[in-house]
Amino acid sequence: MGRILAIDYGRKKSGLAVTDPLQIIANGLETVASHELYDYLVKYMQDEDVERIIIGYPTQNNGQESESMKYIKPFVNRLKKNFPQLPVEWVDERFTSKLAFQTMIDGGLKKKARQDKALVDKVSATIILQTFMEQNR
Repeated sequence: MGRILAIDYGRKKSGLAVTDPLQIIANGLETVASHELYDYLVKYMQDEDVERIIIGYPTQNNGQESESMKYIKPFVNRLKKNFPQLPVEWVDERFTSKLAFQTMIDGGLKKKARQDKALVDKVSATIILQTFMEQNR
């Protein structure tokens, strides 16, 4: 079994989360500048066996695609083109940033740590990954 990798793609930075090889636990991996994300993933996948990639699907409250999809779709298309053997799936990411922030509060993080946007992105990716894992159990 390979790992499942989740991406919370942002215009400037993207949060990453990954499962253990047995796909039992989701952990935050990294926050990477979005313009460096593809190269980061190529290197990561050379070192680790990744079975599939999960991408957060941003929607508005009415269910329509968010404006940010115009930045995400080209990235996803590049992934699919260069890794055709790797399934890429979407998971609704509505409210993940709010959930991530609340998770950080519940975890006892101080206000200064909660203001770290990179940490919020990584926690959001972890929530996206956990959502996927729960939907597919």
